[in-house]
Amino acid sequence: MPPKFALGHLVATPGALEALTYAAVGFLPYVSRHQRGDWGDVCAEDKAENELSLKHGFRLLSAYTLPGGCKIWIITEADRSATTILLPEEY
Repeated sequence: MPPKFALGHLVATPGALEALTYAAVGFLPYVSRHQRGDWGDVCAEDKAENELSLKHGFRLLSAYTLPGGCKIWIITEADRSATTILLPEEY
């Protein structure tokens, strides 16, 4: 499935990088899912909000559970200038 939007600059917080390292997984599969519109572990309302945001150029949020149970968020800014990988508590 092709990407649905541009990511802009891709950045990650130290906490997210540590969580990915601890889980022994890379970030690219999660970023790819986010960019294809697989919003991960978000509720139905947040999925609907992301679909609306795709059409109207608002912020996008995905949530994924890493092996071991830690969660990461991936947020793409409304202007598509940047995408950030972070832990929920870092928001």
